[in-house]
Amino acid sequence: MARKSLIAREIKREKLVAKYAARRKALKEAGDWAGLDKLPKNSSAVRLHNRCKLTGRPKGYMRKFGISRVTFREMAADGKIPGITKASW
Repeated sequence: MARKSLIAREIKREKLVAKYAARRKALKEAGDWAGLDKLPKNSSAVRLHNRCKLTGRPKGYMRKFGISRVTFREMAADGKIPGITKASW
């Protein structure tokens, strides 16, 4: 489990990105780079980092499911993810 402060920081960034998305797009189209500099740094989408929705793990993130590979494997083994079975041949 990731530290709660790191998870909270990432949530805060997501909210800032959503809040300033339209304004950032308008400033970019107008070419107003000075205006972009005045916006909060965390309002930039490139500062976001994908984290597991259940554990907060930053590495091994699977986009399709929104969870880390470790959590995915545990859930798949328990049969909690529909349509996923362990491969055997």
